[in-house]
Amino acid sequence: MQTYLRDQNILLEERRTVKWFLVFFYLISILFDIFYDFVIPIFIKHTNVNTSNLYEYWIYLVLFGLIPIAVHLDKTNKTHHIKYLYFIVYMLLMLINELIIYIGNPDRYANGNVVEILWLLMSPIFVNSLFFRVVSIGVLLKYIFLGIIIKSANVLFPILLVIIISVFAYILLNRFQAYVNAVKSSYDKQLMGIVKGIIATLELKDPYTKGHSERVAAYALLLAEKIGKFSKEELKAFNYACLLHDIGKIHIPDQILMKPTSLTKEEYEIIKSHPAVGAQAISTVEGFKDNLDVILYHHERWDGKGYPYQLKGNEIPYLARVAAIADAFDAMTSSRSYRGAMPVEEAYERIIQGAGTQFDPDLVKEFKEVYPSWIKIHQNNTSTNESLLWKNIDFGLLARGGETL
Repeated sequence: MQTYLRDQNILLEERRTVKWFLVFFYLISILFDIFYDFVIPIFIKHTNVNTSNLYEYWIYLVLFGLIPIAVHLDKTNKTHHIKYLYFIVYMLLMLINELIIYIGNPDRYANGNVVEILWLLMSPIFVNSLFFRVVSIGVLLKYIFLGIIIKSANVLFPILLVIIISVFAYILLNRFQAYVNAVKSSYDKQLMGIVKGIIATLELKDPYTKGHSERVAAYALLLAEKIGKFSKEELKAFNYACLLHDIGKIHIPDQILMKPTSLTKEEYEIIKSHPAVGAQAISTVEGFKDNLDVILYHHERWDGKGYPYQLKGNEIPYLARVAAIADAFDAMTSSRSYRGAMPVEEAYERIIQGAGTQFDPDLVKEFKEVYPSWIKIHQNNTSTNESLLWKNIDFGLLARGGETL
């Protein structure tokens, strides 16, 4: 599951930032070289323009040649790679150029390049710690390497200047990140508020399943963490999906949802519509829509006998398979209007027996490892225990849910 830059608003902002940065980069680079090679000799030194420096402009042939590559990266939603491409290529070009000029003539080296200062000062605007480290360390290493090769102590001043500016840029980056994190925290709280409201509505329809989604989310997150394939942001999105996996049951009539006896075939078909209805309900909601697969496919079976689309094996999205085990375990160990709760030991055995038929056999192996932690969740809370859920994962697990049929 790839979450980086999937949100269209974030992608749009990254594109805007990159475009504005490239405009400044080209303008300042060209103006600096024109000023240094033409204006200074004529108006400051009162000498003729030294046209021998014009061969250095070969660098711009390469830099302008990067534009089609940048356009391609942008069209393929890889905009975040553009800044790395330009920085690495530019630093290599400048290093090669300065080595050509100053090897054998170290006394001619006087100072650094103002465009490199631009890279340092502008790096915080991307609010990306990795890019800041690449820029600051890259510029610093460039001067160290240059000084060693041309054997000039004149690089010490640019090195000191790079360190000072990097410290200033780091302070700016931290302030930007603090602001972004504050906005993000507020956004997450708003999303959780929406989730709580939806869950409260579901619980009004079916009080017997109170706490189901919280427990399913807690179980599923422990299993997903044990697998170790997912980032914190991916787990957060998965958490929301688990909390809302039964949102489609709002569509189910109360007389069917609360029926104390067996369902008819027609009633069961109505129940089976809730994954598709739930996925459709939140398909356009930012923050939820990237994990529709969990909602839509959590009742699919490994052997293809599930619903709504009878997917089988690896056709079922991975995290939907994770949620399916958690949903089934909680459904079996919770009381319903038509039956009592099953002992956890029996539910455990049924999950094991379902490996290769109802459940992904590899995930069942992982389930065996996390089962003791699931027992703690079940024993401490059969409805809602926020302290336990928050202990399992730091962004919280609050909600409500449904049942495996």
